[in-house]
Amino acid sequence: MTLQVKPKLIIHGGAGSSLQGKGGLEAVRRSLYTVIEEVYSLLLAGATASEAVVRGCQMLEDNPRFNAGTGSVLQSDGQIRMSASLMDGTSGRFSGVINVSRVKNPIELAQFLQTSPDRVLSDHGSLELSRELQVPTYNGLTDLRLQEWIQERQDNFKSTMAGVVAEPELAESCNAGRGTIGVVALDGYGKLAAGTSTGGKGFERIGRVSDSAMPAGNYATSYAGVSCTGIGEDIIDECLAAKIVIRVSDGMSLQEAMWRSFTEASKNARDLGAIALDATGAISWGKTSEILLAAFHNGDTIGDTLEWNDGELIGYC
Repeated sequence: MTLQVKPKLIIHGGAGSSLQGKGGLEAVRRSLYTVIEEVYSLLLAGATASEAVVRGCQMLEDNPRFNAGTGSVLQSDGQIRMSASLMDGTSGRFSGVINVSRVKNPIELAQFLQTSPDRVLSDHGSLELSRELQVPTYNGLTDLRLQEWIQERQDNFKSTMAGVVAEPELAESCNAGRGTIGVVALDGYGKLAAGTSTGGKGFERIGRVSDSAMPAGNYATSYAGVSCTGIGEDIIDECLAAKIVIRVSDGMSLQEAMWRSFTEASKNARDLGAIALDATGAISWGKTSEILLAAFHNGDTIGDTLEWNDGELIGYC
């Protein structure tokens, strides 16, 4: 099938405070660009938006630098519990898993659930699903995340969350980040999809649910798609992803929907970020935090937001 439009792609690896030094910035940039290059080539080869989103999320989940899949943060009891969701804008289907453990790629379970009558599963249901699918048991624990947890345990978990980037030399402090990964794609057939995956805040109460497996943090229609990052509770309170997408679906431009939504979030003192695409191919991103770890392909070149810190709430191209 011949491509009808020029594909567009945007991904993120979290949001937080400044990366230390040029070395840290370049390391994150290389990680993000590797994903952009492979996933965009899939879109050019005819992959659907959902296929591209799943592949991008897999690659980000597999990179221990980011807080999803391998390299996920530990909760207060020292366990990894991950959440992920996928939304296909054409079918209007949302699917996801909440607080799943011992799997390598939670986004794959969300993908399977796209065709299930029961499309969002919690911890026990997700575990049973992984057994049914014979998904190999996997331990995503890294030494850096373990040391982070041990340090916080010694300090009686005074930090409210773990670092967005799992390398001490890359973040200013272990309380610097809001770790999530996400992908939004517009394929060559004009279809949109969004996916989001996370290991959580880190050090949180057992059973806490993030925004990543909710429409608040991940949403798409045939008009727009959004993936969020930041403090999950703030994203849920704003219902950010769904709010932006619905505004576009109701006739706002993506730029206007992002600006209005982030202006409201800023007035409400929220700490969050988001990446977005619409059906026309417009690309946008926004943050109330200091930085947003995002990269995009606009159909011609690759760009990123790693050094975007000009005081504006949103950016676009």
